[in-house]
Amino acid sequence: MIKRCRWAGTDPDYIVYHDTQWGVPVHDDGILFEFLLLEGAQAGLSWLTILKKRENYRRAFDGFSPKKIARYDQSQIERLLTVPGIVRNRLKITAAVTNARAFLGIVEAYGSFDAYLWGFVDGRPRVNAWKDESELPAQTEISRKMSRELKSRGFSFVGPVICYSFMQAVGLVNDHVVDCFRYHQV
Repeated sequence: MIKRCRWAGTDPDYIVYHDTQWGVPVHDDGILFEFLLLEGAQAGLSWLTILKKRENYRRAFDGFSPKKIARYDQSQIERLLTVPGIVRNRLKITAAVTNARAFLGIVEAYGSFDAYLWGFVDGRPRVNAWKDESELPAQTEISRKMSRELKSRGFSFVGPVICYSFMQAVGLVNDHVVDCFRYHQV
C-alpha cells in the first residue's frame, strides 16, 4: 500500500495533485504565477475547492497569462464576477490583476519571477523531516519575509500563511512527511 501525506485523503483530484505536483520544485514563471493566483483565491477556502475550479480559472484568466491579466480593466473585472466556476470575490479578482502587474515588475527587475522567489531559499528547496502532519507550521520566518517583500512590491492576498502554502505547492519547501512515498522523490 502506498503511504501518502494524510491530507491527500481519498479524493482522486487531491491524490493526483499530491502525487504529481505538490512539493515538486517549479522554475517556470507561468506556473509560479498560476499557483500564486490560485493560492490567493484559496484564502479562507479549502485547497480542494480551488483545485476543482482550476480549469475554470485557466479559461477565465486567459491561461494564467500575467501579461494579459495585467491589462484587465474594470469591465473585465466585472465580467469575471459573473463567471461560474471560479470564486467570484471582487477583492480576490482585483488582487489577481494587481498581482499580475506586480509580477511583471519583478520579472523586469530580476529577469524572472523564478530567480526572485528562489532567492528566498538560496536557490535550493528547504527539506523538512516531519513525522506527522501536525508538526507542519502554517507559516515560517521565510514566508513572513516573502509576504512582507511581496506586499512592498504591490502584491495583495500574499499573507505569510498564503506564502507558506505557495512555497509548499511549488517546491520551495518539501513538507511531505518522511514516510510519504513522495518525500524522497521530490
